[in-house]
Amino acid sequence: MSKTLGVEITSQGPVAIVAFKATSISNSDEIDTAARQIKQFIEENHLNGMVFDFERTRFFPSRVLGLLLDIRAKLKTHSGELVISAINPQLHKVFKITHLDKIFRLFPDKESAVGAVSIN
Repeated sequence: MSKTLGVEITSQGPVAIVAFKATSISNSDEIDTAARQIKQFIEENHLNGMVFDFERTRFFPSRVLGLLLDIRAKLKTHSGELVISAINPQLHKVFKITHLDKIFRLFPDKESAVGAVSIN
């Protein structure tokens, strides 16, 4: 398990779970640090997929959407998948407006997301 600036990465078998602990993610340095940490984790571990768990998060800037797309592309080079879990209704609207709900699979909770990725 790794922690830095409100980000926690854990593994459940071949699936990694990235949980943002803050209710609001807005600090650019925090986002950059999280991106480096997540990319390093992907390089060091063989993953079927990664779940981004936003259970506690109520706000994040568009820069986090860019991070998600970047991590998704990195995982694809390893034949992995990135899915989103426990996103609140306000952030879900952002995914719909930007059509990212067509790119990412969204799950109501972490458990169902991990189960779906583990099956693939």
